[in-house]
Amino acid sequence: MEIRKELEGKKPYELPRQEKRNYYSQIMQALTQKHYNHCKQYQNMLKIINFNLEEAHEPEEYPFLPVRLFKELELRSVPKTEIVKTMTSSGTTGQQVSKIYLDKQTSMNQSAALIRISADMLGSKRFPMLIIDTKSVIKDRKMFSARGAGILGFSMLGRDTTYALNEKMQLDFETVEAFLEKHQGKSILLFGFTYMIWEHFYKVLKSSSRKLDLSKGILLHGGGFKKLAAEAVDNETYKQCLKEVCGIERVCNYYGMVEQTGSIFMECECGRLHASNYSDIIIRNPKDFSVCAQGETGLIQLLSVLPDSYPGHSILSEDLGQIIGEDDCPCGRKGKTFRILGRIQKAEVRGCSDTYEKS
Repeated sequence: MEIRKELEGKKPYELPRQEKRNYYSQIMQALTQKHYNHCKQYQNMLKIINFNLEEAHEPEEYPFLPVRLFKELELRSVPKTEIVKTMTSSGTTGQQVSKIYLDKQTSMNQSAALIRISADMLGSKRFPMLIIDTKSVIKDRKMFSARGAGILGFSMLGRDTTYALNEKMQLDFETVEAFLEKHQGKSILLFGFTYMIWEHFYKVLKSSSRKLDLSKGILLHGGGFKKLAAEAVDNETYKQCLKEVCGIERVCNYYGMVEQTGSIFMECECGRLHASNYSDIIIRNPKDFSVCAQGETGLIQLLSVLPDSYPGHSILSEDLGQIIGEDDCPCGRKGKTFRILGRIQKAEVRGCSDTYEKS
């Protein structure tokens, strides 16, 4: 499948609720059938739970895979010879990482969706771009970490891409100052990961006598605030602190996972995370996996129309969240809006992975 022909010509946040539900019922059935036919492990799991592929289902009735399953199994729906890129999740030394196998079409789908979503939120103009990271993270173009994948993906939105950190993860003031002087008076786009910006950019600027004027900058960041919880830093605190040290006014957060690269959830100007045409979100009760009502807290299930080369179209995360609304954001974009409330504590979400061990 190419990037979904049903969505061609539509703005990324154009589908109203019922039209989107109808579309997702169809696309989830098609993707579930495809991965059932081409991924033996996925087929075994669906057989164990006796899921009936012949019947029509609502989007929330299609089976989901716990996200940690991608750390334990090699899940792909195409031959190894068709894999052009393998992405890995972030993890500390000794931790298992997820491995996501992309063929050419899936990779193109993800890139196209990412560009369309970002252009709708940030504008289609390509600004000079400052990456708050080190260039060494993207050395291996066939094996990407979540950091490398994010940097390479978002770098397509900018031009004259420059890296703010050196090989030792230190802020390179000379390089950044030269970049800002070159583009003086212009809007610039900054990109990085939430914790790394805080640790290697914000803290350095706060303690330094050298100042950077980023008042014309737009900062896009993702990766979550879990590593900043001990410092009591939430989204609003983060924005305010960055504004204080470098004058930046516009800071845009996004939520996404390496298991569903491309179909990210971006924060609009009203401060809400949005599901686009390419993705949807369901909140589930951690005790029985029933669907939560709007405003109730539960585990975040993520749907994506993009994964063709691996069964990642419906995954259950270990993050907690709440639906804020649907088709009612003051920014005018359609789709569900939601908030992230952190990660489930000391619990292992398994679901379908339990059944695989029996097959």
